[in-house]
Amino acid sequence: MAISNYMAGLFGHSPIRPLQEHMQKVCLGVQHLIPLVEAMNAGDLEQVKAEQQAIVQAEHDADDMKHALRHHLPKGLFMPVDRRDLLDVLMMQDAVINQAKDIAGLVVGRKMQLPETMRDLFLAYTGQTVKAVEQALLVINELESLVETGFRGLEVEHVEGMIKELGRIEQITDRKQVDLRNILFDLEDSLRATDVMFTYRLIEWMGRVADDAQRVGTRLQLMLAR
Repeated sequence: MAISNYMAGLFGHSPIRPLQEHMQKVCLGVQHLIPLVEAMNAGDLEQVKAEQQAIVQAEHDADDMKHALRHHLPKGLFMPVDRRDLLDVLMMQDAVINQAKDIAGLVVGRKMQLPETMRDLFLAYTGQTVKAVEQALLVINELESLVETGFRGLEVEHVEGMIKELGRIEQITDRKQVDLRNILFDLEDSLRATDVMFTYRLIEWMGRVADDAQRVGTRLQLMLAR
């Protein structure tokens, strides 16, 4: 019995499922960015606030999950994935939802309204950003299968293809960001300086969500290369 307990502690419980659940919560929170932007475009401040609260709650829940995973992360010698790698992925996932919370806070705090000529493109930009996070979730959800196959074989090729698709999605997001910046540049003289400044910030922060999502995939890609 003593040997059995020792071996159980040595191998520990797999932390992969909690990591995936954390990313699921992150994704659920980020998905509220779309209705938040729709409400912003419609001038519906109450709905904007409701979506912000949903994002804030998701961030709080994800934060609790992050702390729990850190606290209970096994220290056994035979974890299926390196402890440092898991913590790195966890922090990158955390950055995604933190940035989404900052975006929602900016929109509410500034009672932001975009110029009409930017609204449709910004909504599409937001949708593409959310798509990047959803793709990152799909990648993380493959981690169990990668462990089962020893990070070898067809599963690795499948995940590498998913990571490549994540990069493609993020590139489209970058192009939309450039287009939005160009539109805003042309409008600068007709807008208040503070509105211009915070609109540039909003565009940048939305892009960071997609960038952080891609970093989740890139970190997993490094794990595959070992």
